[in-house]
Amino acid sequence: MTAILGLILGALIGIVVHPDIPVVIQPYLPIMVLAALDALLGAARAYFERSFSDKVFVISFFSNVIAATLLVLLGNQLGVGAQLQTAVIVVLGIRIFSNVSAIRRFIFRG
Repeated sequence: MTAILGLILGALIGIVVHPDIPVVIQPYLPIMVLAALDALLGAARAYFERSFSDKVFVISFFSNVIAATLLVLLGNQLGVGAQLQTAVIVVLGIRIFSNVSAIRRFIFRG
């Protein structure tokens, strides 16, 4: 619950403040957001399955964001940035939809 509240609060602050994002980070920001969303939904799934650990969530959050960003950075350095970025998006998308479907099953089962 704290993670969702923090996400909402961060989004509201971002809307009000209008932060300037450095040009260097802009190509990687969508991947960072997807990786963070994957970690957040994974934490929600673990919470519903009664196996949530805040340490695992924090490690998962940062490792997902860093790993996804480094993969895209590596792809850009090798000249295959678009292909590797697509691969990262597909993997994160599959994980996100898997977590959402597990959460949905838990909610409807009761």
